[in-house]
Amino acid sequence: MQTPIQIVFHDVGRSNALVDLIREKANRLQHFNARLARCHITLAQTHRQPNQPGRFSVCMVLHVPGEQIVVNRDEHRDASAALRDAFDSAKRLLEEAARRHRRELSMRSRHLRASSARSLAAE
Repeated sequence: MQTPIQIVFHDVGRSNALVDLIREKANRLQHFNARLARCHITLAQTHRQPNQPGRFSVCMVLHVPGEQIVVNRDEHRDASAALRDAFDSAKRLLEEAARRHRRELSMRSRHLRASSARSLAAE
C-alpha cells in the first residue's frame, strides 16, 4: 500500500527534483514501519539576511495507528541535507514505534495464553 504523502513548501521554490526526492524518501519509510498511514512534510526556508542565503528546515508529521511521530530538523544550508537528516531521524523513530508495537502484541499474546491456561485448569 502506498502511504498518502502531503508536501508543503514554505518560502522555498517548488521544484520537481525536490518533490521527487521527498516522495522517494517518504515511500521508503513504509519499509521501516508497515503501519505508516500518512505522511505530512514541510520544507521551509528561514528569512534571509541581505547578503546571506536562508537556511532550510524540515518538519515531518508521520501517522501510525495510535501514534503521531513528529520530526523537526532546522538550520541546514542545503535543502537536501535537511531532508536527509529529517528522513534518517524519521526512519529511527518509525523503527522504534514498530518495535514497541511488536512488544505490545507479544505481551498481549502471552497474557491471553496465560488466561486461557488458567481457565482450562479451573475446569
